Amino acid sequence: MASSSSFRRFGLLFSYLKLSQRLNQRLINSYARPVRFRWKAGFGAFFTSSLVAARGFSLWSSPAQPEVAKPAAPSQEELVIEEADKLYHSYEILPLYEHLISHKDTSNVEILWRLARATRDVSNLASTSPGDKKRLTYEALEYAKRALSLDESNYGSHKWYAICLSEVGDYEGVKQKISNAYIIKEHFEKAIELNPNDATSVHLLGLWCFTFAEMPWYQAKVAAVVFGTPPSSTYQEALDYFLKAEEISPNFYSKNLLMIGTTYHKLGNTKPALLYLTKARDAPAKKEEEYKTKQEAINRLKALGVNT
Repeated sequence: MASSSSFRRFGLLFSYLKLSQRLNQRLINSYARPVRFRWKAGFGAFFTSSLVAARGFSLWSSPAQPEVAKPAAPSQEELVIEEADKLYHSYEILPLYEHLISHKDTSNVEILWRLARATRDVSNLASTSPGDKKRLTYEALEYAKRALSLDESNYGSHKWYAICLSEVGDYEGVKQKISNAYIIKEHFEKAIELNPNDATSVHLLGLWCFTFAEMPWYQAKVAAVVFGTPPSSTYQEALDYFLKAEEISPNFYSKNLLMIGTTYHKLGNTKPALLYLTKARDAPAKKEEEYKTKQEAINRLKALGVNT
């Protein structure tokens, strides 16, 4: 009996031990899984928050900037024009001509009309001989003509073609000069149409009107015979253009001030004539043409009884 009882107690103990072992294993497993899960979740949360933080840093601290295209370097022709304008505005007439004449074979319209202008300016220098003056006057016309043939939508080409055509008239007689007058006016009008803010073109159209308002009787007679109806204008029309030029760009050109004063005098308006002639006299002079304008204003003021 004792032996049988001992075996029974041993069996119960063995079963209890096995059961305890299983329970322990389950308990271990139950703790192991959550720990492993929590670690993974922690790592995942850390990774996600790190990514968000990295993106946030990228967006707020160092935003991606679009590439800005660098301005293209100026072309050789643009540099030529830039230098030409610099010389023109500093009244360097001969250096400007030398600078541009080396580009006389260009097809760039902006260079060509500037060359026409520079050539004409050299022709008008007091130091230029009569023979060179005539040659340069015709050369200037050719440069302007080429510019116009290359681009008829360029106001500078029209303006300087008209100016140069007017100046060759001094060598071609009254008949040709009057014939050219119609063409000259058309090109001044076209220049103004293309650039209504160019005060010089408006002034030149006024000068055209003034010229024909006071055309000598013998020229008018020749014109009437040749053309039937010669070009004509009035002092009032000329004055309107001169005043318009002054409105566009006040004091831009001492010759315009001189012509306003002169035209007022022609119309019998002495007070405004004196005002503008005085302005022309007192305008700063740097170029040869401006000194001539100043002297002419002084002479006109003296003729009106003003001591200067």
